[in-house]
Amino acid sequence: MITLPVAGRSEQYKIQPSKIIALGMNYHEHIAESDTVQVRGFTKDLPSEPILFPKTPNCLIGPDEEIVLPSIVERYAFEEPRTDYEGELALIISRRCRNVGVSEAYDYILGFTCMNDVSQRNIQNGDRGGWFRGKSFDTFGPIGPRIVPVDQIGDPQSLAIETRLNGATVQKGNTSQMIFPIAETVAFISENFTLEPGDIILTGTPSGIGPLQPGDVVEVEVEKIGVLRNRVAARSK
Repeated sequence: MITLPVAGRSEQYKIQPSKIIALGMNYHEHIAESDTVQVRGFTKDLPSEPILFPKTPNCLIGPDEEIVLPSIVERYAFEEPRTDYEGELALIISRRCRNVGVSEAYDYILGFTCMNDVSQRNIQNGDRGGWFRGKSFDTFGPIGPRIVPVDQIGDPQSLAIETRLNGATVQKGNTSQMIFPIAETVAFISENFTLEPGDIILTGTPSGIGPLQPGDVVEVEVEKIGVLRNRVAARSK
């Protein structure tokens, strides 16, 4: 069970989503680096609507827990095995909703936190079923270190976001650079799926994604929220 403190409140929030919905290609500069990302279907063309994919709740871990690289990757003998970090702003839904309008989207957001959309690229590219498996291995969804409610975050569309690998900055962006803003994203997703309390939405990653190795320490920092820190390990058979 993962619990996170809620800023300004003497309470811990239990992270128990029925679903985790993530956005692909939601930052202009991330799209510009499509040649180095090397993900099937990833081009320099701007998407006409949000690109959605799932992560399953088993991927969730808290601050200071280990990201574990799955041993099944060894079975495939990839020439260049690659599991990437992706620092993101995440939001948590507060109450059940469907067909939410853009103007009322924030009424259904409990608060915001940091998340790392860890991605196994070789499997993500090779699976005929799409991105599902490469995004949902155990421990591939670090979240935290706290939840900042909507009324305390200020403008969530103007937050600095940074990822550091072993102390070196590897991603640096701002939520103002999103192609599809938060309110539009919530409205679009709710047109497709009923959102339940506790559901998590990841809003996309800035440019600068790259591979993780056992022993690495990855930190995702979002302004006004804090630093999400996790060490990387390899799963022993």
